[in-house]
Amino acid sequence: MDKNNFKPRSFWAKPEGTTGMVFGVAIIAALAFVGVTFGAAIIAFFNTILKIGILAVALAVLLYVVIDPRMRNLVWYGYKSIMRFITGLFVQIDPIGILKSYVEDLKDNLRKMNKQVGILRGQMHKLREIIKNNERQIQSNLNLANRAKQQDKKNIMILKSRKAGRLKDSNMKLGDLYKKMEILYRVLTKMYENSEILLEDVKDQVMVKEQERKAIRASHSAMKSAMNIISGNNDKREMFDMALEAIADDVSQKVGEMERFMEMSTNFMDSVDLQNGVFEEEGLKMLEMWEKEGTSLLLGDEKEHLLEEANDDRMELDLDAPIKKPIPEHKNQYDNFFDFE
Repeated sequence: MDKNNFKPRSFWAKPEGTTGMVFGVAIIAALAFVGVTFGAAIIAFFNTILKIGILAVALAVLLYVVIDPRMRNLVWYGYKSIMRFITGLFVQIDPIGILKSYVEDLKDNLRKMNKQVGILRGQMHKLREIIKNNERQIQSNLNLANRAKQQDKKNIMILKSRKAGRLKDSNMKLGDLYKKMEILYRVLTKMYENSEILLEDVKDQVMVKEQERKAIRASHSAMKSAMNIISGNNDKREMFDMALEAIADDVSQKVGEMERFMEMSTNFMDSVDLQNGVFEEEGLKMLEMWEKEGTSLLLGDEKEHLLEEANDDRMELDLDAPIKKPIPEHKNQYDNFFDFE
């Protein structure tokens, strides 16, 4: 994952942004109410020269806050901090805490996916046996039809020829179904491999960055952060949290994609009745829609390669081969999110 291709969410798109919006509307409404209700009394209060001077000073301070970008940033930083604190009382917004919950989600999803791969493998073995059995019956019926033709038994010849034709049509449909199941199998196993890498990378980031974050928070107090904002410098504490939030957002999207594909593949497999050799077209349509979608976050460029392999008759799938254990890379995929350090 390249951090340059990732757009961080704005303050308003985060949970604390919703809180900030509610409080902002409430503050504006309160000021409007006070202005309408006590407007005459306020004007009467500021009728003397002294009181007008106090009002002028207050307006000058307010104008300075509005015009000066550093003061504006400081007020905005304070407002965001307050809203973050209030939201944190009710919602989990700590990026480390969120990443820890995603670690548990990934572990749970990997267990489910491993089970799903096993079920799919079993169905594919059964389907392959049905296709082979049909092929044997096709050949047997064709042989019987030829023998009946030689013996001038026209009725038997027609019956056996038709049966062979029906079995051939059935095998064509079952062959297409097997191809779709092969796509599912290749994608699920590759998603499983990539999700194992993702899990290890996230666990590593949580373990390392949790300690770094504590050290940064200990050395960068809220006052120091405010001074950095006033002086126009980047605040390391805030940038560190932004990097963690970007990782959490990326993991969230990948976990979501993983769960959506598992749900789709489950619906597809549930629609297949191997005993009677039938399946619902809706399940196939869902899979075909996924094939036409853009690049997968979990698979990346491998998606196109997997689809090509599944549709290439020369690339035979070994159903008995175990799922490959991913070889961990030296570099964590999220290390570049902290390049500001």
